[in-house]
Amino acid sequence: MDQHELEQARRLDARGAFAWEKMMGRLAGKVAVVTGGVSGIAFGVVEMYVAEGANVIVADIQAQKGATLEQRFPGSVFFSPCDIRDESDIARTIAMAEEKFGGLDIVVHAAASVDHKQKIVDLTTEAWDDGQANLLRSHVMCIKHAVGPMEKRGGGSVVLISSAAAENFSPAASMVYVVCKGAVLYLARWAAFELSSSNIRVNAIVPGAYATSMWGQLVGASKDVADVMPEYLDEMMAGSQPLPKAGKPMDIAYAATFLGSDESRFVTGTQLAVDGGLSVFRPAVPREKVMAYLEDAKAQAEAELQQAG
Repeated sequence: MDQHELEQARRLDARGAFAWEKMMGRLAGKVAVVTGGVSGIAFGVVEMYVAEGANVIVADIQAQKGATLEQRFPGSVFFSPCDIRDESDIARTIAMAEEKFGGLDIVVHAAASVDHKQKIVDLTTEAWDDGQANLLRSHVMCIKHAVGPMEKRGGGSVVLISSAAAENFSPAASMVYVVCKGAVLYLARWAAFELSSSNIRVNAIVPGAYATSMWGQLVGASKDVADVMPEYLDEMMAGSQPLPKAGKPMDIAYAATFLGSDESRFVTGTQLAVDGGLSVFRPAVPREKVMAYLEDAKAQAEAELQQAG
């Protein structure tokens, strides 16, 4: 890894802060596919899954970060370049789990985008189709292609990542994002019903406000800047829900580990909110204030990178 990649790994490690020595092998012998796993909350899932004994295929469009993950977890993680809007990419990624590790037990579909900010009256069919393909259809395709390999193993667990914005609107959210994330919740329930006879469990995690690089998309930040921005977002996140602290990737990782493990063998069709109480109450924060905070975080991240050279 070059110096930049090492620095990125350091940042992500600091945000995860997992107690590696305390892991108990809760996923020992299991094979997982995690989409969007090179950054954000899904990166935390990958870290914990490996620490708990799983072998992981990480699917993402960021190839350089994927290669870094493979180097960090040799033999336990393989990277699959994957555009989740493309069914053939998803099918190839699922097949890779069988090819590299002999089967598939868990799918965590976390990859997403927060683009397409048009109002309904301005929305183009192209923007809708692209957003829906990214935020909803990809969930369906991940389930579709996981069924066969999981049936060979006698069952499995699918974990879909929705959003608290689906039920408690955020001023920074888009209509496309909110509608599709809401549909993911119902998809999890339907798939849990349809696949129960195959012993395939399907559940949804509902995150609240998390400081991840996705926020950078809302203010046009470059990928490098967006990766640094989370360091400057904790104050905003801490004021986004009743619990006065920012959620961390490890909070989602703990939930995803439970749902992927045999501890949840009788849990299916559920919605697990990991949101600090945001689903109970969302403080009223004007969109203008949110965007101003993001712009400030972007400026601080740009300054840090410039100083680092």
